[in-house]
Amino acid sequence: MKAYGISPVVILVPGDFNDHAVSRIDKAFKLVRIERADPGLVSEEMRAAVRGIASYAGINAAMIDALPNLEIIASFGVGYDSVDANHAAKVGVMVTNTPDVLTEEVADTAIGLLINTVRELYAAEKWLRDGNWAKTGNYPLSRLTLRGRSVGIFGMGRIGRAVARRLEAFGLPIAYHNRRRVEGVPYEYRATLKGLAEAVDTLICIAPGGASTEKAINAEVLSALGSNGVFVNVGRGSTVDEAALAAALKSGAIAAAGLDVFADEPKVPQALLDAPNTSLLPHVGSASVHTRCAMADLCVDNLVGWFTERRPLTPVPETISVPRGV
Repeated sequence: MKAYGISPVVILVPGDFNDHAVSRIDKAFKLVRIERADPGLVSEEMRAAVRGIASYAGINAAMIDALPNLEIIASFGVGYDSVDANHAAKVGVMVTNTPDVLTEEVADTAIGLLINTVRELYAAEKWLRDGNWAKTGNYPLSRLTLRGRSVGIFGMGRIGRAVARRLEAFGLPIAYHNRRRVEGVPYEYRATLKGLAEAVDTLICIAPGGASTEKAINAEVLSALGSNGVFVNVGRGSTVDEAALAAALKSGAIAAAGLDVFADEPKVPQALLDAPNTSLLPHVGSASVHTRCAMADLCVDNLVGWFTERRPLTPVPETISVPRGV
């Protein structure tokens, strides 16, 4: 008998997945794996047996409909825009994500990326490692600094608030833009993203993906940020018009950008790779062993909670009212 007494429940894991989560799922459930989340790879046996999915990857409506006995999708990560949660709700499928457990790690990354972008720490380290310090002399003075800056946060959710707390310690004024004002937040609220960009010289994007934020960071917003502007993105790559960003960096419409996320990962536009005023990371915002294990545990705990007590720990808003049965 496997853990929790729910081993007959079949959980499908499409594509790559966290090793710790896979190990736990294999002990608690009957684990089935396929190469990717593709309805064409779903066998008749899977159609009849699969009751849960655990996945990094996008789960669209077609994939949901390919599994008529599906009850829950446990999405690994706080963002779940690649899961069709609205369709899941319509057909009575619960969707969960993994908020909170990665908040502090991503906030740490955002601050580190901001400092690296402004103070050119990667380039300075490369200067040392390449022997230029000894051969040529000191690394050139960084043209940018955090001193005297004002910061705007696009997306004042859990991570946005954690980033803001850290920025307070730097003595920097903070403003933010959300779809609506956040109760209990002491920072200045701007009703539009352009208005936020006009009010600050440093813009940090922590906004979720989806149609409502698609290419929200556009040429107009970047122009409003100004020639001393610094843009940092640890949210979703889809929120940025990457061609407009590359153009703004090349023309000097903004001073620099630090990016951990991109629209078509792992592909990064060549214009951003070529830009000397960028700091680029391969989507490592929550990528520590500690935090990824915590995310894995929450992902699996959602499955366990559902199949033992019909009580998911972190349902997403779209599926909060999905019937939970007995």
